Amino acid sequence: SEEFTKIGGEDIIVEIDESKLSKRKYNRGHRVEGVWVVGGVERTLERRIFMIEVENRSSAVLESIIETYVHPGSIIHTDCWKGYDYLDDSDDYQHRTVNHSQNFKDPVTGVHTNTMEGTWAAVKASISKRYRCKEGLGDKIMAFIWRRQNEGNQWNAILEALKDYNFIE
Repeated sequence: SEEFTKIGGEDIIVEIDESKLSKRKYNRGHRVEGVWVVGGVERTLERRIFMIEVENRSSAVLESIIETYVHPGSIIHTDCWKGYDYLDDSDDYQHRTVNHSQNFKDPVTGVHTNTMEGTWAAVKASISKRYRCKEGLGDKIMAFIWRRQNEGNQWNAILEALKDYNFIE
């Protein structure tokens, strides 16, 4: 359901970033094939997340994703990618940025996207390079999110999912 995927809320910090999941063509040289993914993680104990494959990182695409997956009232932390500039005029979100060409954490404001950067590292570690292309990547990302959301409770989560499909009582 949408409520399951919508993260953040009043005064909750949501870090948003985009990353290219790619593989080297013929396993050497510079990265060629790959998929851009936009992701967000809330800075709460639950660390709820979303990740969406995108064709590009334009302002229109980012705006649509943020409206779909982030509750109004959230405090959004991003890097200085121009696709996020529209947030500066938003009534629904507070927008704070960190300039990654200068530092990973803004020394004055404390703004950072390190939680999301760490999440990207975990995603990339969990998805073999050969699956970092269009086919099947969505399933791998959904499996990562499911494991993260059900950490320490995966068996019960499986049983609950089976109940939803009337496989068990």
